[in-house]
Amino acid sequence: MTDTPISQQEIEDARVLARHLDPGYSAEFDGTSPEQIENGRSANSADTDPESSLRLQGGDIHRDLYRIDARSKRARLHKRAATFAGPGEFPESEHEGLPVSEQLVPGGFRRQFLVKQSRRASFIVEPVTRNFISFLELYGQFAGEDLAESDDEAVEDEDDEEPTERRPLLGRRKSSRIRPQGDASNLKTFFTLLKAFIGTGIMFLPKAFKNGGILFSSLTLITVSLVTCLCFHLLLQCRKQYGGGYGEIGEAIGGPKMRAIILSSITLSQIGFVCAGIVFVAENLFSFLDAVTSRNTTPLSTNALIGIQLVLLIPLAFIRNISKLGPVALLADVFILIGLTYIYWYDIASIIDMGGFHPTVRLFNPRDFTLTIGSAVFTFEGIGLILPIQSSMREPQSFSKLLYLVMLIITIIFTSVGFLCYGTFGDRVSVEVITNFPQTSKLVNAVQFLYALAVLVGTPVQLFPPIRILEQKIFGYRSGKRDNMTKWKKNAFRTAVVLLCGLIAALGASDLDKFVALIGSFACVPLVYIYPAYLHWKGIANNNAVKMGDLAMIVLGVGMCAYTTTVTLVRWAE
Repeated sequence: MTDTPISQQEIEDARVLARHLDPGYSAEFDGTSPEQIENGRSANSADTDPESSLRLQGGDIHRDLYRIDARSKRARLHKRAATFAGPGEFPESEHEGLPVSEQLVPGGFRRQFLVKQSRRASFIVEPVTRNFISFLELYGQFAGEDLAESDDEAVEDEDDEEPTERRPLLGRRKSSRIRPQGDASNLKTFFTLLKAFIGTGIMFLPKAFKNGGILFSSLTLITVSLVTCLCFHLLLQCRKQYGGGYGEIGEAIGGPKMRAIILSSITLSQIGFVCAGIVFVAENLFSFLDAVTSRNTTPLSTNALIGIQLVLLIPLAFIRNISKLGPVALLADVFILIGLTYIYWYDIASIIDMGGFHPTVRLFNPRDFTLTIGSAVFTFEGIGLILPIQSSMREPQSFSKLLYLVMLIITIIFTSVGFLCYGTFGDRVSVEVITNFPQTSKLVNAVQFLYALAVLVGTPVQLFPPIRILEQKIFGYRSGKRDNMTKWKKNAFRTAVVLLCGLIAALGASDLDKFVALIGSFACVPLVYIYPAYLHWKGIANNNAVKMGDLAMIVLGVGMCAYTTTVTLVRWAE
């Protein structure tokens, strides 16, 4: 067993465990060498005669319990030795990796090498994210569900794995059913949460501010943020007691039907995000081509641009390993950052030049304010990545504080973008807010193109969870790695899903703001507000006050879903 670093919680557990162990047992006698097992003594303890754990009654069965205590004591000794070590000095155990007695047993040299490698790596400052692949892998555990491909399709090379004692030297097949233990730091988790929430939805907020008015929309975003935080908290409490992913929690509390309902909502919402992104890209590319081509040239129509996107998205949908989408998804984040930077710069400069907001800015718009609610929910919907991000943490108990901090930051960002853009353009603000900026500017044209490209390359990542959920329902865990018929059935199915998204996008292209509001109202409200409250009410709430609060949230969610969906459909039909 290697001396891997242990957490404070493990030390506390060992302290409790030690009270129940045989008092004659010593941490020095951990059964690490044949001599200790045979003689019950160590060369380092000639004056004492403690008993090996293997010689105690039931010691062979409870071996791991004694090792927990031994690891804890060794860790405390190492820490004490490091405290009194001089500059440039290290205690022998830290320098050598393993005690000599442990290196002499079979397999000891391999353990020594692995420990030294891991400790050498620990002196290297870890970046915020080891690589962008680690963020994309969260989509393979979207909503805490195991969406990775079957074992036969997930073959991982030795170089891609961290060195472990049990890994064969020639590599092995990676089981997608085994979830890795979290090792993400708090700083890494902070930036991962920011990535999870800041996406394409922010671009729809300026038009949402026009629909609701600058005061009403600002208050709506703040309120939606607070209620969303509360529902995240309810879901995390359910996860703490029942464990597993979103669907697994639903099944544990409400049975298989509840799991199916939750996964259906996840699929519907993600497909809605994909469709909205396709429309957004098509309309921005249309404006870009209209600005950069000559007046005598007619740019491609929005539907034609949707068709071109489908040609690109279909082969990307065939990718089984989401980590292969890493480079394009990282590029998408860079482009989004460039677009946001330009929007802030232009809006602030324009408001200063005008000496205030655009004269058409209104505090409240009684006609279209419901569209603002749906758009706000659409923008804040990130519940699918909450559970896998928490699972990836080294200290998951710190997740709630980080989540609330990130929610505060993104609320400020979202509100300020909508506030500034609506204040700059007033009633002239469009759904694709970048089209409001000077189209004669080459910088604006570049930003518009890059942002459209960012949304386009991020679409396969958002499409991955619904495709895998549907595939698991239809094909189970059958692999196409060795069965070409299964493989091409899956490819045909993925093609059909992409074409369906294109058809829905073409139907919703005429009113993108209403389409976004409809997705937020119908697909996202149940996922974010109704289901967590229901699961908490049925599985966690233990007093009448808490149950009444959960029921109030359920009623509020159902009412908001029904009302905003109905009004959005009526406004769309006008």
